[in-house]
Amino acid sequence: MASLSILDIEELAEGCDVEAKQASGRDGQGELPKSFFESYSAMANTYGGVIFLGIEEKPKGKFSLTGIALPDRVLKTLWDGLNNRQRISINLLTDKMVEVIEVQNRQVIRIAVPRARRSQRPVYVGQNPLTSTYRRNYEGDYLCDEETVKRMLAEQVEEVRDARLLENYGFDDIDLNTLKAYRNQFKATKPDHPWLDQDDKEFLQSIGGWLRDRQTSKEGLTVAGLLMFGKLPSILEGVPHYVVDYQERPEPRTEARWVDRVTTDGTWSGNLYDFYRRVIQKLFSELKVPFKLKGAKRVDDTPVHEALREALINTIIHAEYTGRVPIQIIKRPDMFVFRNPGIMRLPLEDALQGGTSDCRNRKLQKMFQLVGIGEQAGSGIPKIYRNWSQQHWRLPALLEEVEPDQTLLAMLMVNLLPEETLRELDERFGSEFRELSDDQRLALVTVALEGKVTHARLKCMSATHPHDLTKALSALVRDGFLESSGIARGTFYFFPGEPPNVEVDLVAQNYKFLEKTSPEDLLLGIIPEEIFDDLELSSDDLEPSSDDLKPSSDDLEPSSDDLEPSSDDLESSSDDLESSSDDWELLLVIAATVRNKRKVSIDIMEVTILKLCQGRFLNHKQLQELLNRSHNTLRLGYLSKMQKKGQLELRYPEKPTHPNQGYRTKKSSSNNF
Repeated sequence: MASLSILDIEELAEGCDVEAKQASGRDGQGELPKSFFESYSAMANTYGGVIFLGIEEKPKGKFSLTGIALPDRVLKTLWDGLNNRQRISINLLTDKMVEVIEVQNRQVIRIAVPRARRSQRPVYVGQNPLTSTYRRNYEGDYLCDEETVKRMLAEQVEEVRDARLLENYGFDDIDLNTLKAYRNQFKATKPDHPWLDQDDKEFLQSIGGWLRDRQTSKEGLTVAGLLMFGKLPSILEGVPHYVVDYQERPEPRTEARWVDRVTTDGTWSGNLYDFYRRVIQKLFSELKVPFKLKGAKRVDDTPVHEALREALINTIIHAEYTGRVPIQIIKRPDMFVFRNPGIMRLPLEDALQGGTSDCRNRKLQKMFQLVGIGEQAGSGIPKIYRNWSQQHWRLPALLEEVEPDQTLLAMLMVNLLPEETLRELDERFGSEFRELSDDQRLALVTVALEGKVTHARLKCMSATHPHDLTKALSALVRDGFLESSGIARGTFYFFPGEPPNVEVDLVAQNYKFLEKTSPEDLLLGIIPEEIFDDLELSSDDLEPSSDDLKPSSDDLEPSSDDLEPSSDDLESSSDDLESSSDDWELLLVIAATVRNKRKVSIDIMEVTILKLCQGRFLNHKQLQELLNRSHNTLRLGYLSKMQKKGQLELRYPEKPTHPNQGYRTKKSSSNNF
């Protein structure tokens, strides 16, 4: 019997999705929890994971042992349910995936749930996939909406998503200039090909853009033909969510300021072939590596050009064009980001290893390959990684996100271990830094460059076993090099006292932020401040409780304490600001640095708040106006935390939810800035 400790399980939770269920039953001897199959469905439809029965997880990320007295009874119920199609749609488990292990002399059941293949999804509870399909959002199992389930069903039955005949779409919907440009490139690539003698309709049929249904005799454009060569209005009729967007940013920042853009704005054809032709030249321009063109044909390709071309083509041919996220390409001086709707059809590990392909849009893939663009099946991602590493740049970051489904690839043009960064870390940590392992130094360099590091990010850059990476990160926390936040797979690490701009584990409670977040922000864990307004927060995160929304009699009838302010309040009441324009103008000057910028560091924001509140109480409304930030951004991101840390004191400490609550800098904190 295998043996683990609670510490082993906590470490495992950082590297993969882990769910712990008490599973004691009414008699305390062991029982399969009713929620088991919901978690099984959720893990199978997302990334896979591990379920422990006989371990309780309270609070999140902290495991306590309960054990199972009669594991055989639980196992019988488990296998009976897995093989009952009335209970669950498919059994993905084998005997090796289910085992009884020993944890501190008690028996626990460990169940490794694999990620379901595309042909097996959706995995659903009961008999109706539209109402009982689950996926995972960090630590929670949530019901999928019908749109997501229907997309899974379509992916299951349609190996190729772009081969469908579009009735009533014909040559009137084709941009003939685009088709002509493609035929010219085809002729340059294959000058002796017999298809060159075909007319446009025959040629389009040969390459997969036109289809005739033999059973119904109906014919017309395929989805691939419309996307590749269509006019924008026609594309939007057939594919309503279609958006392509290229942006060139002038600085290595996440702000959405661009100096060049190509998007579906009606000023050009808007189809995929023209999008590729326009964007590839923009990606290649100003690269500090040699590159030559002979007409439209590439000569002396460098590994960098090859990697960028593969990334752009992969984004186009693997996109889920019914998804809600646009295709978006970002070019910055320090990185390239490629974002497409839809998660990967293959597990991330298989895609990185190469040799296997499951292209979502094979007709598009074939069209590009016919004009010499794109590599053979399954070689694109490994080639991108290999070519990037040849430049001694940091390995690209490839990740998937759900709700909405999307895949992101970030290619940073930053040295793996920049000498300047190494010197900064030497100064910060002294000789102890050089004594760390290679993986630990790589983790610290990543934090210095990217603001944080996660287990998944480090795994992308290292060949070390994931369990050893977990130990390496834990040791950095133990020895004071890093702090951590988040739980399980959501854990991230940062320099002590320097967390990322937003608590990612808090934002993860509501996945709507993905639709409003730029690719760079998503990859770096930076969330737009307006997202705070949409968060669904737990009671622990709320400063006022739901009861405060309905004033009590105490609030309606002020007490003598409220009517008679203390001497401290008389000295510097926030009400005085309303009658003193000079004081208010002074505060506006202090707050100007923050108020005029969309994003500032945590340190700058906190110092500004402390300066504003020095010697006076300011309420929420005044701070919102001074700092140009939303109520929730200030309350959740700063004021509540600063008050708990002892930096701020409350005007009404006995009534934390007072409607005119004020904040004043504590004297002990006023000396720190």
